Amino acid sequence: MQRLGHTCSSRQRDHLLLTPDTFIRAPLPGMQRATAVVHVSPAMGAGFTQYTAEFEAGGVLAATGKQRFVYVIEGELTVGDRRLATGEYCYTSTAHAASLAASVASRVAVIEKVYKPLEKTPPCLLTGRESEIEPKPLMGDNALEVRTLLPDDFAFDFAVNTMTFQPGAALPMVEIHVMEHGLLMLEGGGIYRLGNSWYPVTAGDFIWMAPYCPQWFGALGKVPTKYLIYKDWNRHPLE
Repeated sequence: MQRLGHTCSSRQRDHLLLTPDTFIRAPLPGMQRATAVVHVSPAMGAGFTQYTAEFEAGGVLAATGKQRFVYVIEGELTVGDRRLATGEYCYTSTAHAASLAASVASRVAVIEKVYKPLEKTPPCLLTGRESEIEPKPLMGDNALEVRTLLPDDFAFDFAVNTMTFQPGAALPMVEIHVMEHGLLMLEGGGIYRLGNSWYPVTAGDFIWMAPYCPQWFGALGKVPTKYLIYKDWNRHPLE
């Protein structure tokens, strides 16, 4: 319950922090027995849409004409003839669209984006399990691990990673770059610098960072912190 209109959510010119106390749920076209919390979209100035889909048992999300990345936060989904459990993910392209069906109550992170083609074959349907991706230290720091969920291939015009911070670990620098981000906190918490503001964040929070937004994160607490992060990738900025 909100207390006299207080919230940690914040909308600024170059960033957005949404905390669960401000989430609004509504069905999207193609949803049956499911609702969406739309975190960011082109209405905010983003070049993609990211939302959390919440399914009842038997819920369905229809295929889309856009490319789509799906990460199962909890529950179980069927994508075409493939089954995805918690911590598993899939990518579907415009050429290999597939609907999502939930066999049990499920919560899923969904990223959708218009594809920017190159002179290459568009990506195909891809599925994976986060725990099977080899973690790599960020800039030699073993307390900060990155798992790259999509292949390092110019056929993909965006990247999705998970980043895991041991307690007390932090990004080694304030980053300022042309890529925008969509970030969903999955576990733990800490302090995020966005622009000239500093925010406490925890599991369930969502952050959007516009291009060139100054950004930095440090993990706090006694357990590891993990988030799922999107960035546009592999395309020239003039596009």
